[in-house]
Amino acid sequence: MDVSQKYEAVIGLEVHIQLLSKSKAYSSDSTEYGGLPNTNVSPVSLGHPGTLPKANKKVIEFAIRLGIATGSEIRERNEYARKNYFYADLPKGYQITQDKTPVCSGGRITIRKTDGTFKDIALTRIHMEEDAGKSMHDIDPEDTLIDLNRAGIPLLEIVSEPVIKSGEEAYAYLSEVRKLVRYLDICDGNMEEGSMRCDANISVMLKGSKEFGRRVEVKNMNSIRNVQRAIEHEIIRQIDQVEKGETVVQDTRSFDALAGTTFSLRTKEAANDYRYFPEPDLFPVLITRETIASVKAQLPALPAELYDKYTKVLKLSEYDALVLTEIKSFALYFEKLIQYTNNYKAAANWMMGTVKSYLNDSATGIEQFTIAPERLAQLIAIIDEGKISHTVASQTIFPQMLKDKTKTPLQIAQENNLIQERNQDALLELVKQAVAKYPDKVNEYKSGKTGLIGLFMGELMKLSKGSADPKVANELMRKVLES
Repeated sequence: MDVSQKYEAVIGLEVHIQLLSKSKAYSSDSTEYGGLPNTNVSPVSLGHPGTLPKANKKVIEFAIRLGIATGSEIRERNEYARKNYFYADLPKGYQITQDKTPVCSGGRITIRKTDGTFKDIALTRIHMEEDAGKSMHDIDPEDTLIDLNRAGIPLLEIVSEPVIKSGEEAYAYLSEVRKLVRYLDICDGNMEEGSMRCDANISVMLKGSKEFGRRVEVKNMNSIRNVQRAIEHEIIRQIDQVEKGETVVQDTRSFDALAGTTFSLRTKEAANDYRYFPEPDLFPVLITRETIASVKAQLPALPAELYDKYTKVLKLSEYDALVLTEIKSFALYFEKLIQYTNNYKAAANWMMGTVKSYLNDSATGIEQFTIAPERLAQLIAIIDEGKISHTVASQTIFPQMLKDKTKTPLQIAQENNLIQERNQDALLELVKQAVAKYPDKVNEYKSGKTGLIGLFMGELMKLSKGSADPKVANELMRKVLES
């Protein structure tokens, strides 16, 4: 028996998302990414004596959006707190955050597991706070360099309950968080740029036990995949220690992506004493029911809502719904497309097939796609009407639609003589010509080699220059061959 089967992991994730506000959490400094070091700062964000912070309304609105989307309880009276600690890139010597009064309590993020089942990951809280600056240790050989542009950037911290059981579940959870914040337009979710960061708290215990093992925190992971890898490594490392009779040290660790291992940064002998106390320079913020209702009325359709619509109302497959809702802009295009066509399956197939292939090949997003949803619906319509085949539509008309935005798909088809010939009398003459070319094969067909119909159909398509309606032509061909 695999010894790891005796244990179960207990995992809780803390996710920090940088908010897409134009100014910082408690000052008017710019939040623009990529500026020269220490240019997006002011006496307020640097904590100079005599300066006063001011709460950013947009940050509060974004917190409400996330609270509504996760089904959290949104607090009416929100107080700010100071979290005190010294670090070189924390110019004030403290962070403005929330302690005992998080803006959101409870809620959930629903994930889809690898076996296709769904699981609710319960949330403990979501609270507002500001970011610290950035320390760079690898630019100067002797000194650590400090960039304070990030100091004061608004954050929401999403804390899950310790109900995640594997690296795979953590991967699914973070993917859903990223998708959700992008749909809500509150964060771009780019872990590589640090605008979404995750700390993982991991312990192991014997299956069925009610007592958690010693918790280890892993920080500094720059991708969702690396979070999964770090968790999987840490579970094995801790089980090995327990099996050897060793004590798991409660420490803070980092992940070496090249080696696939974690290493200790510092040991936690006791819980950090941040000396939280109420922020004296900020009044409590009141969030009324009316404010929540106003924010809710402006929310876009969210992934779970669209998934239900596509599977239950449009009768698309679960796979189709997952692909269509993966990226917000892609889903919004599909939403516009189905306003012009009732053939939802064909619309989904075009989006996931020809359109997606084009976007991948051209390394562009749906935002740069030049064919308007109405024009794509027109292309679907003339296929449904039998005027052109899907092959002609995707291989000939679609590329021309990309080049010429003024002509309809029907106009392109007519100008290029691509309209399918459906006249049975005209097609019958072509069928007879195709059959007459292979008299020996006709006898073979009649003797049971019915697969030869492909040969005759190929000849027919040559004679018609691809304009024959395959369905009508196939029926006529069978009648002639079997007469």
